[in-house]
Amino acid sequence: MMRQLNMDTVQQNFWKEEYLREKMLRCEWHRKYGSMVKAKQKAKAAARLPLHLPTLHPKTPLLSPPAPKTSPSRVPSPALEAPMQPEMYPVPPATRALLYEGISHDSQGRYCYLNARKQDIPEMRYRFPITTSFTYGWQLGPPVKQDMTFCKMCHIDSFFRKNGAFSPLDPRDLAL
Repeated sequence: MMRQLNMDTVQQNFWKEEYLREKMLRCEWHRKYGSMVKAKQKAKAAARLPLHLPTLHPKTPLLSPPAPKTSPSRVPSPALEAPMQPEMYPVPPATRALLYEGISHDSQGRYCYLNARKQDIPEMRYRFPITTSFTYGWQLGPPVKQDMTFCKMCHIDSFFRKNGAFSPLDPRDLAL
């Protein structure tokens, strides 16, 4: 809607009266309902206060009466008593010492340590495969680097189509 530029005094008085009426309605509403709104705001603010949980003290172990000697003693299974082994082998001291030499910005310190750890195969770092993606390459041995010796022209001849990009394909090339 476009604003009217040619307002006469009747229209000016109308808009002045409309503005004053809306102002009075706002003041009346605030006088009537303002205290209720402030009370609700205070209640919400009180509800937003952080919840303080009681501190739990460690339970003292209760002394159980000694078991009667007549009952047969159970032999605990070794699986339950075996201590939990960490997932990773301990870091060799020479590799750990890299952490404390220099800063990462200069390719020393943590940067050098992480690169040294990355060079080890996973079997040297972990006791067992942690994730399923580890099992894919677990115990494959060191990577074998193959020399890529090939004739450049042989590569070019085998890479590009011999019959051009827009010519019809050989019927033997089509998948049925």
